[in-house]
Amino acid sequence: MNALIKAEFRRLTATRMWRWALLTAVLLGGGLVGLMAAVGPENFTPPMPGMHTEEGVLSVLGMLGFTVFVPAALGTLAMTAEYRHRTATYTFLFAPRRWQVLTAKLVTFGGAGLVYGLVLAVSAGAGLYGALAARGVTPGLAAGTVWALLLRLALTMAVYTLLGVAMGALIRNMTVALAVVIGYLYMGELILMMIPGVNLVYPLLPGGATASLTSFTYVADAVAGELATSPVSLLSPVGGGFLLAGYALVAAAVAVLVPMRRDVL
Repeated sequence: MNALIKAEFRRLTATRMWRWALLTAVLLGGGLVGLMAAVGPENFTPPMPGMHTEEGVLSVLGMLGFTVFVPAALGTLAMTAEYRHRTATYTFLFAPRRWQVLTAKLVTFGGAGLVYGLVLAVSAGAGLYGALAARGVTPGLAAGTVWALLLRLALTMAVYTLLGVAMGALIRNMTVALAVVIGYLYMGELILMMIPGVNLVYPLLPGGATASLTSFTYVADAVAGELATSPVSLLSPVGGGFLLAGYALVAAAVAVLVPMRRDVL
C-alpha cells in the first residue's frame, strides 16, 4: 500500500493539474471572497445582509459551496484519465489486486482534496479579513466561528473529491463524467428544489448536506421566496456533516468495487 500511495502521489505531482488547482483555490478563496467582502453584500442584486451582521458573513463564505465542482472535477479526472490515456491496463498489471490500487488512489486524492480545501479556506479567511479591514468594517461573526466554518468547508472539498472519484469509476468517459458532475451540481439539485413536494428531499442530497454543514441557507430561502412556499428545513451542521461523511463512504465503496468487476479496455 505504501508503494502504491507513493506511486499515486508521484503521478499526481508530476502533472500540472494540481498546481492549477491550488492556484484556483487561492483565486476562489482570497479573490472571490475578498471581492464580495470589499463590494459589500448589501450592494448585491438582490441585496444581502451586510458584513457587519452574522447573516452577511455566513452568506459570503457560504458562496464557496458553489465551488465544490472544482474538487469534484479533479476527483473525476483522477479516474477517467486512467481510461482515456489507457494507463489503467498497465497499472492493474503492475498491481493485480485492484482494491489496493483504488484504495491508494482514494487516499491520495482524498488527501489532495483536503489540501485544496485548506488552501481555499486560508485564502478565503485572509481575503475576508483583509477586505473588511480596508473598509473599516467589523465582521458580524467571531473569528473562532469563522475559522471553524472555513475548516468545515475544507472538509467538504475533500468529500467532493471522493465523490468525483466515484463518478469517474462509474462513468469512464471523461467528457461525459465531467458533464454529469457539473450538470448535477449546478442544475440537478436546483431543479429539484423548484418542484413542490420533491424539494423536501433536498436536505438529504449532497448540496443540501453542504448547505447544512456551512449554514448557508440563502439559496433555499431565495427559491422558497420565488415559489411563495415555506423554505425547506435543512439539517443541523452536525447532521449535514454526518450525511456528507456517509456520502464519502459510499463514494469510496463505489470507487473500489465497480472497477474490480469490470474488464479494462
